[in-house]
Amino acid sequence: MSSAAAAPVCYFNMSVEFFYNMSGKNISAVWHTKDKVVVGLGLTVCVIVILANILVMTAIIRNRRFHFPIYYLLGNLAAADLFAGIAYLYLMFHTGPWTIKLSSYEWFVRQGLLDTSLTASVVNLLAVAVERHQTIFTMQLHSKMTNRRVVCLILGIWLVAIIMGLIPTMGWHCLCSLETCSTMAPLYSRSYLVFWGVLNLLTFTIMVVVYTRIFVYVRRKACRMSQHTSQVRQKETVMSLMKTVSMILGAFVICWTPGLVVLLLDGLHCESCEVLKYEKYCLVLAECNSLVNPIIYSFRDQDMRRTFRQILCCLCPSRAGNKGPSVRFSTLEQEVLSENSSHNHSAL
Repeated sequence: MSSAAAAPVCYFNMSVEFFYNMSGKNISAVWHTKDKVVVGLGLTVCVIVILANILVMTAIIRNRRFHFPIYYLLGNLAAADLFAGIAYLYLMFHTGPWTIKLSSYEWFVRQGLLDTSLTASVVNLLAVAVERHQTIFTMQLHSKMTNRRVVCLILGIWLVAIIMGLIPTMGWHCLCSLETCSTMAPLYSRSYLVFWGVLNLLTFTIMVVVYTRIFVYVRRKACRMSQHTSQVRQKETVMSLMKTVSMILGAFVICWTPGLVVLLLDGLHCESCEVLKYEKYCLVLAECNSLVNPIIYSFRDQDMRRTFRQILCCLCPSRAGNKGPSVRFSTLEQEVLSENSSHNHSAL
């Protein structure tokens, strides 16, 4: 009898509204101006994200000259961001007063899609960063990864993302311990939010280290080039790479830091932090990273832009991609490599 009395009481059959009320995140039955603004902004961002990343994926698939490891990773990044756009689009139609109509299962599906898509995007960004680091520091035009290794890497990225999306559904929730429910995600345990936030923060730290090494290397390279050559072209190439690296790192920091901070504060049960006031804006800002990614990684490439124009203008496929691929990074690396060769690799 005592063991039965001590058994935890689970609330699997309770409505989503019940958990929201218990956690203090009340659901309004009517639409407020803030809700309309957030949903309207979110829908706009989602549509742009979906269209932009479809364009990137189509360009990579259509132009056979883009079939290199870095392009495969960029295509997978576009796929992850496309999935993120779809997940956010699903969220926009299941938020606000619509949340009351959701069952617990539907709520977990909604949140699982977000966790999966965002994790896939972040891990893919890390994979691109590591690939760029390896390419620049080994003075290669393209990575030596085989297609098989690239496919395994992509499958591994999605496996990690799917597992992260399924963990709460598989048991790391608060349906059997209401006192551990978070405020931002009332069916999630606060400990899971801390785990997810710290894991992403660790990924962020690794990216900072990787891009910082690239930045320091390129800056040192620029200084040595200024001492050994008067060619303006090489100097401008190095500075352009520095700007690109800074843009990648800066975009990630701006888009993800606010959400991670708010998530960790909620997981740590900071009652005075008013996390609900900033929650939706942080979500929209994080989604904007999926819009910025194709701009930074693809739209800066002249050959990619040319392919975009051919797709949008419905030109004959035989006219697409007259010039060989030259990802912005690869072009920069090629010129840096040529400069290195002329100085017997003095930069290293």
